[in-house]
Amino acid sequence: QVQLVESGGGLVLAGGSLRLSCKASGRSFSSYGMGWFRQVPGKGRELVSAISRSGVSTYSADSVKGRFTISRDNAKNTVYLQMNSLKAEDTAVYYCALNLATGGYGYWGQGTQVTVSS
Repeated sequence: QVQLVESGGGLVLAGGSLRLSCKASGRSFSSYGMGWFRQVPGKGRELVSAISRSGVSTYSADSVKGRFTISRDNAKNTVYLQMNSLKAEDTAVYYCALNLATGGYGYWGQGTQVTVSS
């Protein structure tokens, strides 16, 4: 089994920054790509950023491109999401997940709330 634990969420003013962390345990972390998702009430989960196993390749949704940066430290079994220039519309619960061999994502963490006040 694998467990993912997110942290780093909170309340921030528009234009501010936060760094989310997702620590994994229970499996070979470096064997998996990782993704950060977010969800607001009444909507499905949106893929925000993703990173390959080595960290060389990354993806960011258009809505966060240039503001959010995903990175990972395989020695610490941790993936990060640096969020700058935050906007009110970034308010959501943020989740991390493993990119499974089947192509989907799984082993979701419990989520961390990010609230951006304007």
